[in-house]
Amino acid sequence: MQVQIRGRGARWITFALIAFGTLFLVIGLVLAGLSVAFLADAERAPGTVVALEWRNDHNGASRKKRENDKPSAYPVVEFTSADGTARTFRSSTGSNPPSYERGERVEVLYRADSPEDARIDGFASLWLLPLIFGGVGLVIAGTGTAIALAARRRS
Repeated sequence: MQVQIRGRGARWITFALIAFGTLFLVIGLVLAGLSVAFLADAERAPGTVVALEWRNDHNGASRKKRENDKPSAYPVVEFTSADGTARTFRSSTGSNPPSYERGERVEVLYRADSPEDARIDGFASLWLLPLIFGGVGLVIAGTGTAIALAARRRS
């Protein structure tokens, strides 16, 4: 099946795809930069998953509950910061099935000046959002660019 789009509409569609994809790519790069900056300043501490907080991510009126939606497990982690204070945080990354088990030992990354900003040293908590935004942006901008190049070759 071949789809042909001609005229001004084609230009606007390709422009919109490239612009939208570029925006997502830039967001992905910014998020990756934030993760790199976090890692550069982060202190490390051993931690323990003390609980799994199960919850649905339906926190707005615009989201409707679907039959196949399942709750996600967010690990609650306890660690001791460098100043000797016991701290607890809930990871911002949940999954189903759970990525961690209660009692599991994890490596915790946190900023010494704000230990409440802690994360589990894992792929999902550091790189999942940059990868999703960057990947979606790359695919959409690449598609728009390919369409623009194909249209240019035809004319």
